[in-house]
Amino acid sequence: MANFTFLKTGLPGVLLVEPAVFGDARGYFMETYKKEEFAAAGITREFVQDNQSSSSRGVLRGVHFQKEHTQGKLVRVLRGQVFDVAVDCRPQSPAFGRWAGFTLSEDDRRMLYVPEGFAHGFLVLSDTAEFSYKCTDTYCPSAEGGIPWDDADIGIRWPDAGCEYLLSEKDRRHTPFAQQDFGCFRKF
Repeated sequence: MANFTFLKTGLPGVLLVEPAVFGDARGYFMETYKKEEFAAAGITREFVQDNQSSSSRGVLRGVHFQKEHTQGKLVRVLRGQVFDVAVDCRPQSPAFGRWAGFTLSEDDRRMLYVPEGFAHGFLVLSDTAEFSYKCTDTYCPSAEGGIPWDDADIGIRWPDAGCEYLLSEKDRRHTPFAQQDFGCFRKF
């Protein structure tokens, strides 16, 4: 019996993952990763690092990537609700420069797989959110980069969070998409 449904999105390689959830009066149980089922869906990279963040309403994290030690990410919300975004940064891709966004929450328990060669970010829509990332490479501060959250060439339509967006100083200073060299992502 399959424990996951893998749904294609508008971006090649980005998959929305719906786990089978088994519940009763005691609560619920679900698998969050199973190597064989993910491999059958085309996700064959090994995950090597797990991260978790906690953020309040209106926090916008992203839109991040690493030019070296590129990371594929399997993301999910443990508590709360977020609007999660992937941007295709692969120059050879027919979807280069396009984005897709999905609402993920503790209620729907969906996950999003964002492969290497994409930028990733999210906006917290609930009072707080705990967010989990399963990554295919380790974090490397010297290799990090990003795209402005409001980049006019990308045109991400972020939802209203009910307050002003809160960004880190680093996330306020990213170089516009059109001025970046994404040659490092040609291999993906």
